[in-house]
Amino acid sequence: MSRILTLNAGSSSLKFSVWAQDSRVQAGQVERIGGDARLLLDGSAPVALGPADHRAALTAVLAAIGPGVDGPLAGVGHRIVHGGPDRARPEVLTPEAIADLAALAPFAPLHQPHNLACVAAARTVFPDALQVGAFDTAFHRGHPWVNDTFALPRRFYEEGVRRYGFHGLSYDYITGVLARSEPDLAAGRVVICHLGNGASICALRDGQSIGSTMGFSALDGLPMGTRCGQVDPGVLLFLMDQKGMTAEEITALLYRESGLKGLSGISSDMRTLEASNDPRAAEAIDYYVFRLAREIGAMAAVLGGLDGLVFTGGIGENSALIRARALERLGFLGLTLDPAANAANAQEIGAGPARILRIETDEEAVIARATRTALTGA
Repeated sequence: MSRILTLNAGSSSLKFSVWAQDSRVQAGQVERIGGDARLLLDGSAPVALGPADHRAALTAVLAAIGPGVDGPLAGVGHRIVHGGPDRARPEVLTPEAIADLAALAPFAPLHQPHNLACVAAARTVFPDALQVGAFDTAFHRGHPWVNDTFALPRRFYEEGVRRYGFHGLSYDYITGVLARSEPDLAAGRVVICHLGNGASICALRDGQSIGSTMGFSALDGLPMGTRCGQVDPGVLLFLMDQKGMTAEEITALLYRESGLKGLSGISSDMRTLEASNDPRAAEAIDYYVFRLAREIGAMAAVLGGLDGLVFTGGIGENSALIRARALERLGFLGLTLDPAANAANAQEIGAGPARILRIETDEEAVIARATRTALTGA
């Protein structure tokens, strides 16, 4: 039976899964890349990898997928964070397409190089498999112009300086779940919060992306594990002019040293911060919750109201504390939390005119579907 492998490289993780037909037969991830990384396989004890980078993580994954799964590998599906202004759907990764995507690396330096490194490795290890890219930016390509542009001279928009939006594979999956299980809600005004080491919020009307907190890069909007989120551009000018920082130094600061890590001085991992008694951890969480509530309100304004709110992603799915504290600030939107359901990580965690849901995302399922479609044409 032909198999499909999916590779989903995030800023601090590498998730993978093996599929036969529509069934996932193997799955796992390497988490905490850049720190004390470990390989997690379904049904197996964690394997410590030490201070692994993405390349070491990928080597561990490729070694893990072979045993125990029969059949040739027909396709490899890749999460590609940035697809540029024109890609609105997955596509086969030809050498020309790969070169084009590599040119977008400055737009997503934490992700694009790792995504494309996975492509290069998979082409070497599985030379007969079809390589398919599924793009995080594709889901947002129908944005209204006012949500797609910046107030800069128009020539920059034509040159590609625009709001792209990210986490599209996750939003695609959640939108599909809603369409199947909650069609009335899916046809309305829904805000989805993808909260993980990377975090963003998407406003949808009738299943279509109308606005996103992320913009030109994966830096904007919410504070993240190591990324700053929204920051006054004047701060960047100050860092350049008064502090003499180079573009490379500012890039490292904004992408790798800010967010929860920078605010707390402790960790980029929300689990660590929630367990800490250090007041700096509490302050980092306070800021995170403040910005989360603020951006949910902003996305509700983009939609002109709110029918449903969905939490997903590692933090969104697992942190009852973050959900509860954000919702404390949002009663004016008709959001009422059910504390018991929230503590139990139930799917429906609230009541009122606007529903509140917790739905586990599955980006790998979206990647596998795209790869299967490319293989079969169906």
